[in-house]
Amino acid sequence: MDLERVIEPLERRGLLRHRPFVELWVGSTISQLGDQCYFVALPWLVLQITGSSLALGAVMMTAAIPRAVLMLMGGAVIDRFSVRTVLIVTAISRAVVVAIVAALASFQAVATWHLYALALLFGIADAFSLPAVNALMPAVVPAQDLHQANALFQGSLQTTTMVGPAPAGWAIKHWGVATALWADAISFVAMIAALVRLPSAPREHRDPGVNVLSSIRDGFRYVLADVPLRNMMLMIGVLNFCTTGPFSVGLAWLAKTRFGSAAVYGSFLSSYGAGALGGMLLAGAIKRPRHRGVVLLVIPATLGVGLPLIGLVPRFPVVALAMAAIGASGGFAGIIMTAWMQQRVESRYLGRVMSLLMFFAVGLMPVSLVVSGAVAAAHVGALFVGAGILVAAIGLVGLVSKATREID
Repeated sequence: MDLERVIEPLERRGLLRHRPFVELWVGSTISQLGDQCYFVALPWLVLQITGSSLALGAVMMTAAIPRAVLMLMGGAVIDRFSVRTVLIVTAISRAVVVAIVAALASFQAVATWHLYALALLFGIADAFSLPAVNALMPAVVPAQDLHQANALFQGSLQTTTMVGPAPAGWAIKHWGVATALWADAISFVAMIAALVRLPSAPREHRDPGVNVLSSIRDGFRYVLADVPLRNMMLMIGVLNFCTTGPFSVGLAWLAKTRFGSAAVYGSFLSSYGAGALGGMLLAGAIKRPRHRGVVLLVIPATLGVGLPLIGLVPRFPVVALAMAAIGASGGFAGIIMTAWMQQRVESRYLGRVMSLLMFFAVGLMPVSLVVSGAVAAAHVGALFVGAGILVAAIGLVGLVSKATREID
């Protein structure tokens, strides 16, 4: 599986000849590369100033909490205003904040509270920008090309997370943290330029008298009334809860106690990333995906086998292969199902539905991390076996649900 199999049908359909999409894709990719500088620079700067892992965890939570709490509000705002405007405002806000911290770092004037403020503002921006990106796509490309456009966007994100951190770390080592932060601030220019040039999509009338809470409640009602959509949301929530903590905490603990090497932990994550990228590219190569409900069930099936294997047979080849298989199934099904949602959901509800999707994807992250930390401390194998059993159970529920099986 290679990128040419994805590019060829895109060119034939004219997707890569569609200037707004190409500019948005390129701008997003450049911005994502810049973000890798931020993801490496911020923890390093926290540790430089405080020397405390507790402070590092607190800074990370400062970003995670507003991201989760405000995610649903972000969807409501997107559905009331222009998606493009929301993305431009969040991108400019991030660029300005990172530039300020970069300037402070250049003069060695960064204080701890500056980093807390940076993390807080990034978390708030994430709550609005994460659902907005998915809500914007149907306005940029034709419906029949959504799964391929999503594959390119998500594939670029996955690629930057694989190739970006190492150069960022090298830059920090040789030129300092400020250089990495300046690179992130400048990278936002590419995304902002692409968004500014993007044609404004026509928006349906919005009642300015409807408050945000009522808008969020209407979004919940919309999802609850759509049985296949509701089932998919619940499944995604369980799947992310059962993987975020085990992969972030349990896998690191396993690498340390079983192998005694951070490089092994990095190899496990790279295996997952490579598998996810392959799954995304495969999804993008499919012209007309069918039986998408069955595709969704591939994820709990793979996790139901892979997670217990990691816990019961903690050997490097087994864990690496299991992580690659899990990543491939998640990458493939994620692209297929995101495109299905973008096609199925009414445009006036798309922002709120996408915010619910992102909430289920990242909103439960703090809980999963805490639970996984407690269980891993008692028995790391039990963490993976228990997560696998829970995932298999939700997969069986989806299997017996006709509404889920018949998603197409």
